[in-house]
Amino acid sequence: MTVSYTLKVAEARFGGFSGLLLRWRGSIYKLLYKEFLLFIALYALLSITYRLLLTQEQRHVYAQVARYCNRSADLIPLSFVLGFYVTLVVNRWWAQYTSIPLPDQLMCVISASVHGVDQHGRLLRRTLIRYANLASVLVLRSVSTRVLKRFPTMEHVVDAGFMSQEERKKFESLKSDFNKYWIPCVWFTNLAAQAWRDGRIRDDIALCLLLEELNKYRAKCSMLFHYDWISIPLVYTQVVTIAVYSYFALSLVGRQFVEPEAGPAKPREPLELGQGPASTLGDLDMYVPLTTLLQFFFYAGWLKVAEQIINPFGEDDDDFETNQLIDRNLQVSLLSVDDMYQNLPPAEKDLYWDEDSAQPPYTVATAAEALRPSFLGSTFNLRVSDDPEQNVQVDTSPGSARPLPAAQTPLLGHLFAAGAPSPAISLRTFGRVRGAPRTPHLLRLRAEEGGDPEAADRIEEASVGSGDAAGEP
Repeated sequence: MTVSYTLKVAEARFGGFSGLLLRWRGSIYKLLYKEFLLFIALYALLSITYRLLLTQEQRHVYAQVARYCNRSADLIPLSFVLGFYVTLVVNRWWAQYTSIPLPDQLMCVISASVHGVDQHGRLLRRTLIRYANLASVLVLRSVSTRVLKRFPTMEHVVDAGFMSQEERKKFESLKSDFNKYWIPCVWFTNLAAQAWRDGRIRDDIALCLLLEELNKYRAKCSMLFHYDWISIPLVYTQVVTIAVYSYFALSLVGRQFVEPEAGPAKPREPLELGQGPASTLGDLDMYVPLTTLLQFFFYAGWLKVAEQIINPFGEDDDDFETNQLIDRNLQVSLLSVDDMYQNLPPAEKDLYWDEDSAQPPYTVATAAEALRPSFLGSTFNLRVSDDPEQNVQVDTSPGSARPLPAAQTPLLGHLFAAGAPSPAISLRTFGRVRGAPRTPHLLRLRAEEGGDPEAADRIEEASVGSGDAAGEP
């Protein structure tokens, strides 16, 4: 059964994920403990051999080999290869779940399109939805070990009520070398066409809608079958597996605590209290490699996650509950097309019939949520300038006679004064700061060429005013 812990993480709180670490079913401990114990045993065997069984010269050679293995292990791009592979597997896992055929949309269309309160109308609706459920059972038998164990033969499918004996004979009489899960879908289309000819389906639009929903249902069955047929390329899985195994094979030897590498001679320091004569300055000699064990737990656990969800139709703790899906689909679909057909509650006025604005009540536990203002947009509370000059609409077309207001520089406007004009260079500011324009005749010439007398007068006034300002002491 799928392990669900959604309620445990409904609220973010202190140590929220920590409580999940103590679970066993569906946990990484259950998946990895055998490989983890094997790695610890091999590491301890090599450590005991190095410390107790080798001579001094053999230890020196082993230390050189260990340092070489440690350097070589760092050359394997394990994080990149394994991370990309697990991402691919997780995306494939979710895509397979969304490809599981569910009859919810199809059963609503059948209930609305296939009419008749008599026995024949009821028989048509139940047979149509049974054919859809039969197609899903046949395809799930092909991909799920749980469903195959439940229905090992077609006789079990007949005994379960998904198929009659006559339908089984017809099914087995059709010879094909390929999977025949699509046959009930063809029966569905033929029966729907017959119901349309008999007037049970009243128009072409309803028939077209019914067949479109069936095609969507059949497409999911087909996609599920093809996910089982076309796996992730074997070479990729092999590359990732070899990378992980080779990395930790090198780590078994390279992460041993061996004698330090010989270097230039250094003056011998005095021994401290309790320090033996064989002690040297170097890495801490630990019998248990904590960081290496953590690294194995993370990387090998990552690989185990991919191994578990690469085929979610098995019998692992977190694999899909396909048998419960079959039970749910059959029960709900038959209920919707049979017992619920034309079985409606009386139409009544709702509680807010005479109210302008409907406001459902809150409980005491949720009353505070009613006091929160509704979200109206991210710019609703933006402060807009109160200056009326800034809110005047202007015509920005090229032929507009009304001049644009002076450009504003927000930062410098706050420094000088509110609404102060920008100190950017213009005809007026240029004349006031640096004196008269060096080429006033060019300005006058351009104004004359433009044919705008008002613009020429403004330029003339600007040049005279700037000249007066330049002549001031």
